[in-house]
Amino acid sequence: MVVMARAATTSDVFNAIAEPQRREMLVLLRSGERPVTELAREMGMTQPRASKHLRVLREVGLVRDRKEGKQRVYGLDARGLRAIHEWTGGFERFWNESFGRLDAYVQDLKQARKRSHE
Repeated sequence: MVVMARAATTSDVFNAIAEPQRREMLVLLRSGERPVTELAREMGMTQPRASKHLRVLREVGLVRDRKEGKQRVYGLDARGLRAIHEWTGGFERFWNESFGRLDAYVQDLKQARKRSHE
């Protein structure tokens, strides 16, 4: 069996947000800055585990941190999401065309149903 080395999760934003708990942290941080202890409590994890996830997010530029007394407070840095936004934006035409075809199909079905009831 060949074991491939896993890409470092800190190498880019895509790898970093592949982890569901990190995405959840980003959602929590949308409403404003939070201390790591609060994030850990809300997510039901230990503070060291939350800190590890936050370190990954910080290293790829998705969160910023600052000291506030004895606590470290984290906030969302949405500029780091630009690469994801640009990449997913490339699929917008695909989805718009797909929804356009679906809408046309639904309209055809409605017309056919209307004609069959006349």
